[in-house]
Amino acid sequence: MITKEKKAEAISKMARSKKDVGSPEVQVAILTERIKEVTEHVKENKHDFMARRGLMQMVGKRKRLLKYLEKTDFETYKKTVSKLGLRK
Repeated sequence: MITKEKKAEAISKMARSKKDVGSPEVQVAILTERIKEVTEHVKENKHDFMARRGLMQMVGKRKRLLKYLEKTDFETYKKTVSKLGLRK
């Protein structure tokens, strides 16, 4: 489970304004933090298939959000990918 501090840090890094918590960039940043934590959990617990399934769902959701961002605002997409260190 992602801590409040990590979530707030991810939001502040990618937010468009002070109160922005729902833009695609922010959602991608939050999902990236959650994916990192669940990935570590799955590495330690190889037989936790429910966590693995949740991880795949989060990766798919992040992929869809990035695809949407790429179509609507390519400059923001490039900034988001570079800030988060994602491969694209």
